[in-house]
Amino acid sequence: MPKPTKGPRIGGTPAHERIIMRNLASQLFEHGRLVTTVTKAKRVQPLAEKLINRAKKDTVANRREVNKKILDKGVVYTLFAEIAPRMEGREGGYTRITRIGNRKGDNAPMAVIEIVTDKIEASAPQTSDAAKSEINAAAAAVQAAEAAADEVEAEKGADIEETEDGAEESEAPAEDKPAEEKTEA
Repeated sequence: MPKPTKGPRIGGTPAHERIIMRNLASQLFEHGRLVTTVTKAKRVQPLAEKLINRAKKDTVANRREVNKKILDKGVVYTLFAEIAPRMEGREGGYTRITRIGNRKGDNAPMAVIEIVTDKIEASAPQTSDAAKSEINAAAAAVQAAEAAADEVEAEKGADIEETEDGAEESEAPAEDKPAEEKTEA
């Protein structure tokens, strides 16, 4: 007989486990957060994420698929009308599991699973102080190189003289200067 690969079942039979997962997901969508055991939270998280992902595209087919899992039509409406529009900017990570200690009585590890409501900010990524100093050093090196190039251009302009024929002639031939070495900060 093949053994289950996902670990021990919650509630005994596979049918009972599916019922528990449906009820946990329904309660999560209805209340926004749920206090349960760590095992149940970890098992309901993928189901909740898949249902939210499906609800982001509000089509008849997606509503029917969600209705197969969530039997309460009011919860399905809440999922499609309120929860899914808040998750438009997210690619995943719609739920969060936070451990809260052990349950008094049987010492079972407990957790809170909740729908993430934080806004995703489309701001520039934060840089550390070391990275900022490297960027500033590179900018200073670029400015110094531009200033040196301006000085060379000014010297070339002073070296060029007009000859009697009207043709321009340079006093000294241009010398190839070695490239400046890059400084590492």
